[in-house]
Amino acid sequence: MHLSISEQCSIDQPRGIRQAVELLSKRLDSLHDAHHAAMECLGTMMWESQRSGRPPDGDAYVAAVQRRATRD
Repeated sequence: MHLSISEQCSIDQPRGIRQAVELLSKRLDSLHDAHHAAMECLGTMMWESQRSGRPPDGDAYVAAVQRRATRD
């Protein structure tokens, strides 16, 4: 999954993921830890997609990473 997050950031897909992971990395002072936090958000988004039978929601995924980057 590290490769998935790295690839998403390199192409900024879904749009905004690069900035969200960068902000999270600064907050956590670790790119590795930021990737793990993003993986949790990605896993949640995929689980919700499978459970609901709907396509993955990239906007919700990016928003979840952004929330982690900005929470106290």
